[in-house]
Amino acid sequence: MAKTASFTCTACGASYTKWSGRCESCGDWNTIIEEAPLSAGPASKSLGAKRGSSIALSDLAGTEVPPPRTVSGLDELDRVLGGGLVPASAILVGGDPGIGKSTLLLQGAARFASNGLKTLYISGEEAAAQVRMRARRLGLAEAPVKLGAETNLRDILTTLEAERPQLAIIDSIQTMWADNVDSAPGSVSQVRAAAHELTAFAKRRGTSVILVGHVTKEGQIAGPRVVEHMVDTVLYFEGERGHQFRILRAVKNRFGPADEIGVFEMTGAGLAEVVNPSALFLSERGTPSPGSVVFAGIEGTRPVLVEIQALVAPTPHSQPRRTVVGWDGGRLAMILAVLEARCGIPFAGLDVYLNVAGGLKISEPAADLAVAAALLSAREDAALPAETVVFGEISLSGALRPAPQTESRLKEAQKLGFTAAIAPAGGKTGTDASLSLTRATDLTGFVGEVFGAG
Repeated sequence: MAKTASFTCTACGASYTKWSGRCESCGDWNTIIEEAPLSAGPASKSLGAKRGSSIALSDLAGTEVPPPRTVSGLDELDRVLGGGLVPASAILVGGDPGIGKSTLLLQGAARFASNGLKTLYISGEEAAAQVRMRARRLGLAEAPVKLGAETNLRDILTTLEAERPQLAIIDSIQTMWADNVDSAPGSVSQVRAAAHELTAFAKRRGTSVILVGHVTKEGQIAGPRVVEHMVDTVLYFEGERGHQFRILRAVKNRFGPADEIGVFEMTGAGLAEVVNPSALFLSERGTPSPGSVVFAGIEGTRPVLVEIQALVAPTPHSQPRRTVVGWDGGRLAMILAVLEARCGIPFAGLDVYLNVAGGLKISEPAADLAVAAALLSAREDAALPAETVVFGEISLSGALRPAPQTESRLKEAQKLGFTAAIAPAGGKTGTDASLSLTRATDLTGFVGEVFGAG
């Protein structure tokens, strides 16, 4: 019986039974294409013709323990991976063009190879001589890494079968093409097929595979979301072009904590590790000014101190502006509404600009109180004390909720020389007398305590 044709959106990966001009899932026009059937061969060679095997979970009790993780020596990379590279794992690394993905992975490949892993770096975007030139610039010309330049998936899998490396890096998954898939390289079908074959090879042969993925203008890894479900770990390499900081963030990790971050600094000799991110993020902080507040946050398992900057100014427009960099714009609207409804402090007729210094993106709710403090400081033109950190979550009722890992946040602040902290009531502190801790139960009390009004 012949397979029925399927149609897939090249923008979001949504599937349809018939063609249409507009994708109902993402709203894009002329992005739906016809895909070849999954298997058009004889029944004996089709998927499902061969019966698979199964094993009881209890029978695995006496099996051999898998080899331990392999560390690269780049502590920030090992931290994000969950403590090192797991054998037979599939890792997807995404990031903006030119942000430093290839540089990071070439440095990581050299470190892993120096630690005894047989490493193969395959580039579909550069010639082998160009990769070697970049390695020479980074001081890695003598690293025992094998290089390849190929885009045909069949040839790549044949090479992997022959070489049997312990680590294979594919740069990038969008340039790979399978000759049995009738579509152009970079399409949804090609990306899905290439990711499936490479992930299956990793599980079958015990090779760790790292795939590089491009991102869309929305900041998501291009291609179908099913690719992120196939792999074990998804990492995003983030950073602003105007800053030298680069942040490697884990958004999915089957072998370690998610939302862990590693911080790097882009230099002329490649990416350098940042041992103390808090000190680096605060290094450019000058004399405290109105609208500047230091937030004690948690990224993954590590505490990070970062400066939050706010500017409030009268607007010449009928609709005030709300511009946010590094934080959620919807969360800012909520904070402004709570300040007006619960504290009687309006921001109507005022432009509001909010920025997280250093190019870091914050997502945890514990930044609410620091954002509110920065907004009030900018509105009242009153600077907070220089050696004070602020953190806490604000509810819609105006109450303050304690943030998790309060003790870690305060210890990090003490280590960097801060002498005062403002936090919600509740939560274990474990600090000594050298740090003055101010507790607040609600937003009205916080406004009255810090700014003398309520």
